[in-house]
Parts: sequence; C-alpha cells; structure tokens
Amino acid sequence: MTTAVAPAAALTASDRCDRCGAQAYLRVELQSGGELLFCAHHAREHGDALREIASHVQDETHKLENTPASAPEDER
Repeated sequence: MTTAVAPAAALTASDRCDRCGAQAYLRVELQSGGELLFCAHHAREHGDALREIASHVQDETHKLENTPASAPEDER
C-alpha cells in the first residue's frame, strides 16, 4: 500500500508562534504526532532541539529577507 502525503500549506499571517504569538515562519511536524509553530526568533532559539524530534520541518524564514517595495528608502 502506498500513501501520499499532501504538502503542507504555506504559512500565513494567521499562523501564530506557539511560544509568543508572533507570526509563525516555521512549522514542525513531530514524530509523536501533532505540530508546533514558531516565529523566526523562537525557531532560531530552539531549532536544533526541534529538528531532533521532528518528522518534517517547514521553514519559511526566507520570507523575512525581502524588503517590501513600499518601505521608506532608509529601511531598505
């Protein structure tokens, strides 16, 4: 029997960090089942430990590297 696993949906602004409530950029699917969401700060703080207990990690912290086109010149 083959089972297909659908890719996890992209994280959105409504996905919140389980530690502090900020926007989540990392989804950790646990080996034991369930998932945890983390902001970039807490993903960096707990990243190594999380990867040890994860079955899958969805890391979207790269979204933070882009500066919006509408940002003032001194913020680019």
